[in-house]
Amino acid sequence: MLQNQTPQPPQLRRHSDTQDAERLVQLAKSESLGDGGIRTSQILSDALAADPCHHEAQVLQERLHQAFVPRWHFPMLADKARNRAYAKAIAAKVRPGDVVLDIGCGAGLTAMLAARAGAKHVYTCEQQPLIAQAATRVIAQNGLTDRITVIPKWSHDIVVGEDIPERADVVISEIVDTVLLGEGALATLTHAMGALAKPEARAVPERGTLKAQPVESGDLLDLWRPQEAEGFDLSAFHPFARLAQLTPNDLETCALQPLGTVTDLFQFDFTRPNINPARATKDLVCTGAGTIHAVFVSFEMELAPGILVANDLRSGGHWGRTAFLLDQPVFAEAGAQLRVTAQHDASQLSLSVHELAHRPEVAEPATLWMTGAWKGGYTLRAGSGADVPAPVVWAPSDAKAVPLGQSFH
Repeated sequence: MLQNQTPQPPQLRRHSDTQDAERLVQLAKSESLGDGGIRTSQILSDALAADPCHHEAQVLQERLHQAFVPRWHFPMLADKARNRAYAKAIAAKVRPGDVVLDIGCGAGLTAMLAARAGAKHVYTCEQQPLIAQAATRVIAQNGLTDRITVIPKWSHDIVVGEDIPERADVVISEIVDTVLLGEGALATLTHAMGALAKPEARAVPERGTLKAQPVESGDLLDLWRPQEAEGFDLSAFHPFARLAQLTPNDLETCALQPLGTVTDLFQFDFTRPNINPARATKDLVCTGAGTIHAVFVSFEMELAPGILVANDLRSGGHWGRTAFLLDQPVFAEAGAQLRVTAQHDASQLSLSVHELAHRPEVAEPATLWMTGAWKGGYTLRAGSGADVPAPVVWAPSDAKAVPLGQSFH
């Protein structure tokens, strides 16, 4: 008679297995996370192999993964339009025999696209050990281990001649947030193009533009500044909500209506990047009458000539959106101008809103809002050509809070 191959139900599991799982869980809880969670992850996997139904092992493993693997990785990988655009751009930029540096490996998709495009070898770096380990497995599953090397390092720590044999012909990255700056793309690419790439190296993306436009949305204010709840006035809480970070679902729910065309704020050349701060004052012209509730800031990236990705009001995709809420909504006639002053450094964007006017002359800035990570001890080194001082950024003494502006990729 054939033996029954059905797995034993939990109540029939051997007592020794449950004891082994419990012992491993306790070991995992005492393990240091200094290695990026590698050892703890393995211990918890072993615990769940002994007892797949161990409650605490499941909970700890999920907490570990959420702490070290940002959740935006998953909708990003599912973004078909984004993936298609990167595939086309990489195929256009990578030539047979190229050495490619891919910054921010993630699951390894862009590295594998470069290998498929004909690169001689792709060196892809990922500073999070758990992600680097998983990417190595993904690359192996796709039969590309001999064409792609995963370097578990921050790109600033890569040394030519040690980590990569020569400078790269092509640098690929997707390290931008909702306003291009929050993941440190400018500083990272300034270093990579100067120290890790050949003088005439190609880049994907090539350039990016930050844009702004006035928008109307009562639903946006209802979401971020509810006036009352159960009859209680909540307006004193509103100053905490001057910058709205919107998920794609929020964008659809709030139905932001443009009151003017988009106006360029800043342009970035990713093939010749720098970290010089900049300041721009722009008049956002209202093309129709309505109530301005916010200034919507979006980006457009050109990955290769004619291949664009964006997070504007019309585009879909996984990227979040950013809106700077006015202190008080204002009604604007067609032709009115809302003057704004935008500033950026290597990783942050701020926006000041002036008074609405029908003429260029307007008052001094009323408020200052800032995006990006608030990090103590950050020093900005600008090139000699910079004529704008680095903005002063408030940094709390315990700079371990969740970075602002990095919730949505």
